[in-house]
Amino acid sequence: MYGSYGNGLDEVARRFHRHLRSRKHHVSTDRPVTLNVWEAVYFDHDLGRLTDLADRAAALGVERYVLDDGWFGSRRDDTSGLGDWVVSPDAWPEGLGPLIDHVTGLGMQFGLWFEPEMVNLDSELARAHPEWVMAPSAERIPFESRYQQVLNLSHPGAFEHVHRQMDALLNEYDISYIKWDHNRDLVEAADRSSGAAATHAQTLAAYRLMDRLKADHPGLEIESCSSGGARVDLGVLERTDRVWVSDCIDPLERLSMNRWTSQLIPFELMGSHIASGRSHTTGRLHSLSFRAAAALMGHLGIEWDLAEATEDELSELRTWIELYKQRREFLFTGDLVRADRGMDALWLTGVVSPTKDRALYVLACTESTELATVGQVRLPGLDPRSRYRVRPLVLGETPSNLRWPAWALDGVDPATDRNYRGRHELPLTDGIELPGAALANTGLAAPLMDPETAVLIEVEAVGRPESSDRSGTSERSATPARPETAGPAGD
Repeated sequence: MYGSYGNGLDEVARRFHRHLRSRKHHVSTDRPVTLNVWEAVYFDHDLGRLTDLADRAAALGVERYVLDDGWFGSRRDDTSGLGDWVVSPDAWPEGLGPLIDHVTGLGMQFGLWFEPEMVNLDSELARAHPEWVMAPSAERIPFESRYQQVLNLSHPGAFEHVHRQMDALLNEYDISYIKWDHNRDLVEAADRSSGAAATHAQTLAAYRLMDRLKADHPGLEIESCSSGGARVDLGVLERTDRVWVSDCIDPLERLSMNRWTSQLIPFELMGSHIASGRSHTTGRLHSLSFRAAAALMGHLGIEWDLAEATEDELSELRTWIELYKQRREFLFTGDLVRADRGMDALWLTGVVSPTKDRALYVLACTESTELATVGQVRLPGLDPRSRYRVRPLVLGETPSNLRWPAWALDGVDPATDRNYRGRHELPLTDGIELPGAALANTGLAAPLMDPETAVLIEVEAVGRPESSDRSGTSERSATPARPETAGPAGD
């Protein structure tokens, strides 16, 4: 049983984050940029296509390559093969060696998908050992979900079968990462021979399998996927190195999912990928800047057929990856902050360094606003006694119809119209200096933003405010405006 308390949700979240980061086995801050090929190829495993994806990923700076479902047994779709963890000679006549050697030769780690706790009835395993399938009796099995049933790992034979096949692959190939999936609920989860409840024993057996594989293969990382975010808890995180928040990578949906997943776990444990322009789960179209900004506050990855990306998209994607690499140590050691603007369309999520000398915020517009101007954006978590340089940050193509206020523009008097309509194409300023107290309590005029767009705001400390400066203004500071009624979600 774990508990946390604090003044506001951010403080509660940070206590959980500090606990997880204090563990001896906690992941390093050097979290590798990951490419998962699922939405690029699905079950269409072709060596030429997959090596081409690897080449494109390595050129962008990707550091880990994950081969998803479809490489084993009769698994040409999701109706068969689960439980037969041997490389398919039909899909991979030369085995996985040629792909893995190509990936690792490019300097990337290789990861592989498994679903160890599940079984298709159309599999060699289920035909040989129907008694290993969880069911309330020998005469009846649970309602089928995604063409699969649950394999009873608490049965010693089932456990040893799965361990032996997984261990053989880890011994044969240079696999440093497992994507561990779990795509159905446990319904009528019982030992088929006795009818005894088996959910608790199944959980312990899954933990034991993870522990044994990691003990036998030092350095192996495991992701808890579970049909997306169905198994995100502190128990599984004692054995895994990140969770997959959801199979929905639509950035608008992920903003909300990531916001509340981070209430429990820090960003470095939270898989957060940049998807293709059109979401495979919702059908929405989004700009690359919005997709990348939504994914930045997490363990960054890509889930996109890079062969379909334009040269401009690849160039912008490379810029986002470089930004992530430059700032990941800071992102994965800093404190989470969020500005709660009530029912407003602007969401602000940020990280402030433990010494409060720097911060990075993602400001996202999630829906249309009723008013043309949306007021102030407060930047929580800063030292009120310190002075900061604040600068807007736009990577790649400028979001549609974005209009920065005067404070963000070079050569414009910040005391004028907040959203300087006639000069929205002026270059952005390299920074405006303001006290932390002014940024946290009064804030800055918000930009005008289209729905489903995002920008970054970067903050660095430049020293303590002068004792004579009690107004909270500077030579480039905007006139303080009326504060919003809602303050930060945290302290």
